[in-house]
Amino acid sequence: MVESPTSEEIVDQFMEHINAKDLDAATALISDNCEYDNVPMGKVFGREVIHEYLRPVMERCSEIEWITLRQTSSEGLVLNERLDRFKWPHGWVEVPVAGVFEIEDGEITLWRDYFDLPTYTDQLPTPPSE
Repeated sequence: MVESPTSEEIVDQFMEHINAKDLDAATALISDNCEYDNVPMGKVFGREVIHEYLRPVMERCSEIEWITLRQTSSEGLVLNERLDRFKWPHGWVEVPVAGVFEIEDGEITLWRDYFDLPTYTDQLPTPPSE
């Protein structure tokens, strides 16, 4: 008998797919009605919408490294502390993130990330003046 993956294993797989820039495989692990709450930026709902929300970031970055520093789980809930790194044409952008994931029936039904938006935006290149 094959055991179902634990909630923590599902989140770990999700992170591995993000790091491999395999958005299709990553979003296959979330439910059709998943809520993604990117706290300082707002919520989106559903696998397809989340896929389209993440696609531009995946396309702009040559590499992505989401490094899990600490993680714990209990009964369908996974909490992690991460350093999310994005390699833009000008170099790496690094953002400390706290993530919350709820897992039901082997799928991520809630994904909530907390981070400081200026920490991210302050590392982006300044647009040229007009």
